[in-house]
Amino acid sequence: MSTVSLPPGGSTLLDPAQSPAEPVRRPWWRRWLARAGRLVAPADQPLWARGALFGFTGLASFFYAWRSAGYLEIYYAAAVRSMSANWHDFLYAAFDPAGTISTDKLPGAFWVQALSVRLFGLHDWAIVLPQIVEGALTVLVLYHLVRRLAGPVAAVVAAGVLAVSPANVTLDRGNISDTLMILLVVLAADAVVGAVTTGHWRSLVLAACWVGLAFQAKMLEAWLLVPALGLVYLVAGPGRLLRRSMGIALFGALTVAVSLSWMVYVSAQPPGSRPYVDGSQHDSLFEQVFDYNGFGRLDHASPNAVLFQTIGIGQLASTPPGWSRMVRGVFGRDTGWLIPPALGALVFGLAARGKRSRRDRLRASLLLWGTWLLVLIAVFSVSTTVNSYYTAALTPALAGLVGTGVVLAWEHRHQRMVRLLAALGALGTALYAAWLLPPAGTGLPGWLVPVTLAAGGVAAGALVASLWVRPPQLLGAALGFAVAAALVVPTTASATAVLNRMGSFDTPFEPPAYAQAMQRLFGSEVRQGATRLLAVLEHLQEQFHTKDLMATQTAVVAAPTIFASGQEVYPLGGYNGTGVAPTLGRLKRLVDQGYFRLVLASGSSHDPRYRWIGRHCLAVHGRAPIGDLGIYFCSPPAGSSRPAG
Repeated sequence: MSTVSLPPGGSTLLDPAQSPAEPVRRPWWRRWLARAGRLVAPADQPLWARGALFGFTGLASFFYAWRSAGYLEIYYAAAVRSMSANWHDFLYAAFDPAGTISTDKLPGAFWVQALSVRLFGLHDWAIVLPQIVEGALTVLVLYHLVRRLAGPVAAVVAAGVLAVSPANVTLDRGNISDTLMILLVVLAADAVVGAVTTGHWRSLVLAACWVGLAFQAKMLEAWLLVPALGLVYLVAGPGRLLRRSMGIALFGALTVAVSLSWMVYVSAQPPGSRPYVDGSQHDSLFEQVFDYNGFGRLDHASPNAVLFQTIGIGQLASTPPGWSRMVRGVFGRDTGWLIPPALGALVFGLAARGKRSRRDRLRASLLLWGTWLLVLIAVFSVSTTVNSYYTAALTPALAGLVGTGVVLAWEHRHQRMVRLLAALGALGTALYAAWLLPPAGTGLPGWLVPVTLAAGGVAAGALVASLWVRPPQLLGAALGFAVAAALVVPTTASATAVLNRMGSFDTPFEPPAYAQAMQRLFGSEVRQGATRLLAVLEHLQEQFHTKDLMATQTAVVAAPTIFASGQEVYPLGGYNGTGVAPTLGRLKRLVDQGYFRLVLASGSSHDPRYRWIGRHCLAVHGRAPIGDLGIYFCSPPAGSSRPAG
């Protein structure tokens, strides 16, 4: 092979005419992994930042995954099993295997879970796995987003706060759709920041797609974050005001189009070819989304409150609406730990950056996370009922504000007042965390309060001491220790939740009675009872040649048996038992045709359907395994037809 000689110290080049074959390209998945790695942890970032990021991501994944199987929201789990069985039920989000009624939520997150079940088989892990992955991805995306606005220090702090947040940890250990919604809106925020920094409208298009998909997962809650996204682009985006306004209009139009696309498609289908829309009185997805799951939550009893009244079980204690709802009680222990320092960072940051350029990135960070936080706090404070896992949506904003606040404190470190304010914030956060802790609770360690107060006091003392000690390293160490001190209680709460097998409906250090109630509603006892009942139901089904195992008032009572068997349990009245499907005439025909014999319902209800069951069906001695529902055996008239098969 001929060569070309180079000067001393050079190399030898192959003759182009006899050059070797091109190198083998890496597999596509390795290229995508490398690209994703560069996205979340670029090579120009400090090595310690990348190490901290992947450490926090690993910790979060451990918190989400370890001992999480076995604690499912059984209503959603049953719907996922039905949706995984056939593509018709998958497309239309059917709750039951026969596809008579839909879920009472949009199916975005359940589609992901159903695909996981189809891929890995029916198992708790197959249902929980998507949330574990989505939660870990949220940590990575949040780091990338905060780094672009406030730098690697703020990004690492934000990733750490998100990883150990109790509301986030308990949420991602279950099968609730909020996990996917949070990931998608953080991706949307990252895309908007891309539009702010690069000026490309395609980033706004991508952001609109992310918000639209988040709407498919959690409906109007995803739209609550649109003001934050729009404001940061309108204020900090490139170009003239008209150009930015046009970008906002494009973003809004595409968001609405993507959000409503599935609803419009399903609504255009003939009612007889799809399940009845649960949560509506007129078979309408728009009623389900905008009334039942939307504005109706502001002034009407929640679906869970109606459900508990229907089946006759007591209400679980909940913090009533009010301006202080999110900073005390169970919601305070979910996310309230960091609300005061986050709001302090917001006020101080906006004042400190007031005269900076319109496109100042730290101010853009404050506008994004501050609007996000304030909008959610306002809505959650006035809603009639708020589940504990809702508060996880506050966590990205809290994490972003705390991370940005640390950077602002360092940037203004030469001002004595800033150091004093940081010291006051460290001590106040510790005192507030100690005040939030209940006198007794599940897994509450006795050392937590003194350690929290001591850590806060040491952090405050170090920040005050930095006023007289010149080396800046002391201030940096003091700020780092202040953040660590603020995370003592949340980290302990998250670890306790993991050790005690808590799930999405649990709160840190909850009373033992509340923990036991959650286990009865969502723990393994529910499914064990359904499994024991299944043998009896299958015997009756064979004995009387019925198509369905039974019928139940509310889909929630039907859910454990559907999840255990994959067979049809007819859900009368939908999620809360008060829905209009099926009608009384339809119910009579189902009984006459022998579709089911056993019914779990409240025969004394004012609803004419259940009153008819109480009058025309035989009351069986004993009660249903839940609430005040009774057991009824319905016989068809002599000579009536029976279902084939």
